[in-house]
Amino acid sequence: MGCEPPSEITQLLQKWRGGDREALDTLLPLVYQELRRLARHQLRKERAGHTLQSAALVHEAYVRLVGASPPWWESRTHFFAISAQLMRQILVDYARRHGAAKRGGSVCKLSLEDAMATPQRAQVDVLALDDALQALARIDPRQSRVVELRFFAGLSLNEISEVLEIAPATVQRDWTAARAWLHREISRGHSE
Repeated sequence: MGCEPPSEITQLLQKWRGGDREALDTLLPLVYQELRRLARHQLRKERAGHTLQSAALVHEAYVRLVGASPPWWESRTHFFAISAQLMRQILVDYARRHGAAKRGGSVCKLSLEDAMATPQRAQVDVLALDDALQALARIDPRQSRVVELRFFAGLSLNEISEVLEIAPATVQRDWTAARAWLHREISRGHSE
């Protein structure tokens, strides 16, 4: 296998959390390609001509990870889930700074199901989705987290199960319920 075993990455994450800066220097080359994959995954859902590139998104996430007090990393998957969450925040901040209309503008409107099912560039109104996810988090924080991990991080249901420490069947139920709720919420917002 070409990549380092997850146990080494997890150990480096824990050393970094403990204040070992050398662990961070060793870690970055091991996780960089996966971070780029996450960034490409997220940018694939953005509008055509988006000016933020995957390398810039990875760099900004890295700066935020290093600049903040890192959480206690439970595993390699947990690290990538936190990274995806940061990338979501960066994209939302970017969209707000660049004057994207809160409900539409030049952004193509797709349902969450369509965006998840479309492997090529699928454009999603990231601000509308972020608003809906925040509303969902007030009602059911776990469902919101499942959507974030699935949609933004591209994690499998089993990986989400590992990160959240819940059964895969529970993840599936939360994913199904959250998608339906988000679809209604976003559709209602677009009709107003």
